[in-house]
Amino acid sequence: MITQQQIETVLGQTIDPTTGKDYLADKAVSSIQIDQNNVTVAIELGYPAKSIQATVRQQIEQALRTLPEIGSVTVSVTSNIIAHSAQRKLKLLPGVKNVIAVASGKGGVGKSSTAANLALALAVEGATVGLLDADIYGPSQPQMLGVSGQPHSPDGKTIEPKMAYGVQMMSIGLLIDVESPMVWRGPMVTQALQQLLNDTLWHDVDYLVIDLPPGTGDIQLTLAQKIPVTGAIIVTTPQDIALLDARKGLKMFEKVGIPILGIVENMSLHTCSQCGHTEPIFGTGGGERMSQDYNVELLGALPLDIRIREHTDAGKPSVVAEPDGQIAAIYRAIARRTAAKIADMARDYTDVFTQIIMEDD
Repeated sequence: MITQQQIETVLGQTIDPTTGKDYLADKAVSSIQIDQNNVTVAIELGYPAKSIQATVRQQIEQALRTLPEIGSVTVSVTSNIIAHSAQRKLKLLPGVKNVIAVASGKGGVGKSSTAANLALALAVEGATVGLLDADIYGPSQPQMLGVSGQPHSPDGKTIEPKMAYGVQMMSIGLLIDVESPMVWRGPMVTQALQQLLNDTLWHDVDYLVIDLPPGTGDIQLTLAQKIPVTGAIIVTTPQDIALLDARKGLKMFEKVGIPILGIVENMSLHTCSQCGHTEPIFGTGGGERMSQDYNVELLGALPLDIRIREHTDAGKPSVVAEPDGQIAAIYRAIARRTAAKIADMARDYTDVFTQIIMEDD
């Protein structure tokens, strides 16, 4: 007769390919039912994983079928995304469970294309996603996502986000003329960022991805002090100069108490489309060395591929332009790993506990 302990032993030896931990340690086993020797197991992942649910189900079924005398095996795999605490216990944004800041120390390292593809990949994996373009001086997300036109305001005070490939999106670029420069000082820029965040009617967003401008200036400080950020991703290239600035960005987030979810290395290798020769134009191993130096995870490495640029220029990033391609697969893996890192963090309980108000008699 099959016992629950036998089932738990198998699940404790079966490793989640995304988290690298067994399903028991991950607390992903929501229920085990045994009817004679027939077993039904429900797995509830803390991150969106639509593209690998079948793989996970098959993996667990095969592991359980190694038990002697086992009858039928039924495994269900679902995801449950919850809200997690932000720095200094800042109150969460209305309609948003988790905020992911995508940052870089310098420009030109592919941060905005990473933010766009990360948001789209999270959506493809089954999450409800928002994308905020926080680069007030140089907004690029409307172009990258092929979105134009002024957003609708239902009451003259708040604005509805635009939709792009299933992602809720907002950018200052949708509110101004595309050729108008933003000649604003720091206080006006930070005020604009807060209005974009707080006045946008985000609808039940599991992850809000914020595409930050490069550097460690006013917008980054405002984000750290007044906006609840669940965690940050640092985007860099293997080049030493890019890594110098990326390290500064990472240290800034550490100082203000925002967890680093990991590092994404862009332009790792280039393969010539004519001869097939592969070479590291910007050097090798930079992102890996940085992850080791600061004990943070290298979430993924992307090639220097002309298609990434062509897709974003055309307003259709790689995740949706070539959903079955290698580049989209890398972005989806980065998205799942990012969400899994968030799932390991402390939960936010502000929506669980009832507010207690003390009144004098």
